[in-house]
Amino acid sequence: MVARLIERFHKKKQYLCTTMGIYREIGPEEFQDLQGRILYEDNHIIVFNKRTGEIVQGDKTGDEPLSETLKAFIAQRDAKPGQVFMGVPHRLDRPVSGVTLFAKTSKALERLNEMLRKGDVHKTYWALTAGKPPKPTDTLTDLLTRNESQNKSYVSKTGKEARLKYTLIQSTDRYYLLEVELYTGRHHQIRCQLAHMGCPIKGDLKYGAKRSNPDGGICLLARHIQFIHPVKKTEVDVTAPVPDSWKGVQG
Repeated sequence: MVARLIERFHKKKQYLCTTMGIYREIGPEEFQDLQGRILYEDNHIIVFNKRTGEIVQGDKTGDEPLSETLKAFIAQRDAKPGQVFMGVPHRLDRPVSGVTLFAKTSKALERLNEMLRKGDVHKTYWALTAGKPPKPTDTLTDLLTRNESQNKSYVSKTGKEARLKYTLIQSTDRYYLLEVELYTGRHHQIRCQLAHMGCPIKGDLKYGAKRSNPDGGICLLARHIQFIHPVKKTEVDVTAPVPDSWKGVQG
């Protein structure tokens, strides 16, 4: 944990250079790590395997987001002399891992934003929960209210409709693996609805888990994404690997 904090401190210092228009130098070890986590790439998009603890876009912490890290990576890898475009059509929360989509061109970003709005980008999540679901598969429909000051959502009698479908696909000695398909995209929707069902996600203290995970993340993985390429019009179908920390889960 101390090593990770030191690494974040140095990245934050280097990020200050990035915000002034100068891309930081990526070291050999980090370069190889980033290269190895690219799940798909072409001239228009990147599908990247996000780790827990990483942020996709800049926030109040001042930590370097993946959007900026990937700009520096591409500038160095491709020896690009000018600015690198890296659009963010959707985000994953800091404690969540898995498939993350970035746009390398403004055309791709505009079209992906429209596809996401229309529901033409299909995402599947895996959640490792501490409680056994009441049914092997079911569709959950709730009304969610967001508390901005707590950065937390609650099931309530009023609010925005949230729907998802889950299926129990594996179990270990202590945990249950659910595959989740979202029909709506509410704040912390999977975390909130599964917890309300009695199945808090492993490591998710905010939504009722009894203990944290060693890496500070939660066992929620953006497992799979499928869509028609916004420019090439071919199918993109990408699956993220199961994190090593998910003991006993078969990918």
